[in-house]
Order: sequence, then C-alpha cells, then structure tokens
Amino acid sequence: MLRIFPVIPFGSRRAGRLVERNLWVYRRGWLVIFSGFFEPLFYLFGIGFGLGALIGEVEGISYAAFVAPALLATAAMNGAIYDSTFNMFFKLKYAKTYDAILTTPLGVGDIAVGEVIWALIRGTLYAVGFIVVIFVLGLALSPWAILAVPAAMLIGFAAAAIGTSCTTFIRKWQDFDLIFVVTLPLFLFSATFFPITAYPEPIRLLVEVTPLYRGVHLIRGLTTGEIEPMLLVDVAYLLILGFIGLAIVSRRLGHLLLK
Repeated sequence: MLRIFPVIPFGSRRAGRLVERNLWVYRRGWLVIFSGFFEPLFYLFGIGFGLGALIGEVEGISYAAFVAPALLATAAMNGAIYDSTFNMFFKLKYAKTYDAILTTPLGVGDIAVGEVIWALIRGTLYAVGFIVVIFVLGLALSPWAILAVPAAMLIGFAAAAIGTSCTTFIRKWQDFDLIFVVTLPLFLFSATFFPITAYPEPIRLLVEVTPLYRGVHLIRGLTTGEIEPMLLVDVAYLLILGFIGLAIVSRRLGHLLLK
C-alpha cells in the first residue's frame, strides 16, 4: 500500500536509494556530468573578460565580476534542468525505470524527491566548480561569496522541481523545444549581461518575477557584498517555487504511473 499511497507526500528517506541508483549508473560517466561546467566558463572568458575589456566597469565593479555571479546561477539552473527533463523523460517514457522501481518499497513520492535531489546534485556540482574559478580569478568581492554555494543549491532545487514537473506533461521529444523557448530568454534577459535598470519599467517588473533573475540577484548580492533584505525574498521565492514544483511532480507521477 505504501507504493500507492506514500505516508509522506514528498517521499521519505527511501528517496536516497534512487539517488544511489543514479550514482551507480553514472559511475563511469562523470566526464559527461562535468562537461556542463565548461559552458559558463567559456562565457566568462569570452564575454566577461573579452567584451569586458571594451566595456570597463558596470555598477562600480569590473564587467567580469558583474557577469560571473549570473553565470554561476545559470550553471546551477542548467545542470538541474538537464537531468530533470531529458534524462527523466527517457526513464519515464522509454526505459520504464519508474515502473520497475514501483515494484520495490519505493513509492511515487520517493521517486519525485529522489529525482529532484539527483538533479540538484548535478546543478550543485556545476556551481561548486564555477565558484572555485570565481575565487581564483579574484571575482569574489566579498567574504559573503562563500554563501553563493548554498544559494546555487536553492536555484538548483527550484529548477529541478519545476523541470521534473514540466517533464511529466511532455508527450514527445519535440516538446523539449518549449523548454529551450523558456530557458534561453531566462539566460539572456535575467540581468545576466547588463543591469536590469536597462529595461523599460514594464519589462523590468516582468523580469523581476522570473526564477533565474531572483537567483542572479541573490548570488550577485553575495559575491559583491551588497547585502540587503531583498535577498531574503529571493531565498523565500526559490524555496516556495521548489516545493510547488515538488508537489506537482509527486501528483503527476502518481497519475502517470499508478493509473
């Protein structure tokens, strides 16, 4: 009965078994996971330092120091999104991995939590590698920058939860184009490469309610030392978004796997 009606809506400690399973599957494919670390690094050197040499300072800091925290937030989001969408869809629709898992003591809630945690781990790995680069290059302008790692984990949690919930609505591979339609504008327009004040008021207000912007604002505040109460709003926003996504994916997986 626990497989059908999980006692805990968001899963239990058994979700860790699914994470262990994913670790075992990737035991010889770690290079694939870490490959995603290089994309934001290329942007940092190509745009942060290259274009930054022409731009100079932005909001009183070097352009590279302005761009770096945004790329860190993007790395956490992209790492979580990849595993919570493409990989999960394959396991759900083709490999029938979750059908097999439900023959064990794990329930639907455990699957939801386990997949979100696994996607969060991938996003965190990207973020940890990138924050090391930021420190080495001297782009961390404040001791508060050390908190950028847990901040990136919050971004990864929100992205993983929303990514897994969206995956449960996807019917075929072509539908993933819709994800790119969302993630690419988020990357380009979440104050990643220029201050949000560059936007007209209506567009600025729209951007400010997007998840990646809240993550960029949070990490940029930490790395530059601009600590303000709005950072707590960023934290609350990402947490609430993550738990909403987790609730949706738990319900949707129950509908798809137990119908």
